[in-house]
Amino acid sequence: MAKKKESLIVASKVKAYIKSKNMMTSSDALGAISDRVYCMLDSAIARTKANRRSTVKPQDL
Repeated sequence: MAKKKESLIVASKVKAYIKSKNMMTSSDALGAISDRVYCMLDSAIARTKANRRSTVKPQDL
């Protein structure tokens, strides 16, 4: 069984932002958003390593 990843987002902040745009948040949206953050960070880390650095910078995102 695969280990579940820890959420990288603050659910209440995400829900509040979506609500401020007069929209609602589905029950599975938060998990999908966190998955996208993991993907974005993994890509940034790969780019950082390819540039022989150890610090992730804004341009890596």
